[in-house]
Amino acid sequence: MPTLDRNGVRIHYDVAGHGPVILLTHGFSATGEMWQGQVAALKDRFTVVTWDMRGHGRSDYPADQGAYSEQATVADMAALLDTVGAERAVIGGLSLGGYMSLAFHRAHPERTRALLIIDTGPGYRNDQARQGWNANAIQRAERYESEGLPDLSRGSAEVRAARHRDATGLARAARGMLTQRDARVIESLPHIGVPAIVIVGENDTPFLAASEYMAAKIPGAKKAVIPNAGHAANIDNPAAFNAALTSFLDAARLFEPA
Repeated sequence: MPTLDRNGVRIHYDVAGHGPVILLTHGFSATGEMWQGQVAALKDRFTVVTWDMRGHGRSDYPADQGAYSEQATVADMAALLDTVGAERAVIGGLSLGGYMSLAFHRAHPERTRALLIIDTGPGYRNDQARQGWNANAIQRAERYESEGLPDLSRGSAEVRAARHRDATGLARAARGMLTQRDARVIESLPHIGVPAIVIVGENDTPFLAASEYMAAKIPGAKKAVIPNAGHAANIDNPAAFNAALTSFLDAARLFEPA
């Protein structure tokens, strides 16, 4: 089981395939296992890197709340690219992982070949709206703290596939990674200069408007709505999802070395 040591925090990751690198980041309370269908579809032409964010799955659950943040997550992503020897990569993710992919591009545009933004939103310009999002994130953290791991079988498909040792990491991740501090990510959208695709399940109602907004704001972005799919579009309808993804990668010639 490969792990990356990040100042004493062990980050679990997997590498499959050969070719240009794609780094895929899971959503909150999911794990890298959610990408199995995409690894199988892409590994003949790409090196696909999946991982468990700190506080999730097989990675460490540090006790220090300060170890969980957007900045730490973006730094973990950069360190993973260093570990696999990739100066640049296609960066993508779902939900929290999609937001972190946008945050990674904002911090490291020179390391981003393209963006795969899946069933997510770009944050908020409005402070009151952000505070509402953060209040919900804190409520989730408090439930994990008081009740432990919930019945994941009632979650969306990517959450149902996840396995966590306990609820402590998810609680801290909700407080430090799911909450948002400012509008820098949403304000970065018009400045994205790499190929990008915004993908959303047609039934993922909370993120339909956000997906439309991102597709309009990111210069030249493609958009794909996956039929018969909810929040985990890649799992709910893998055939349609993989077709949209590979079509985008082919059109942008991202199967070629960086």
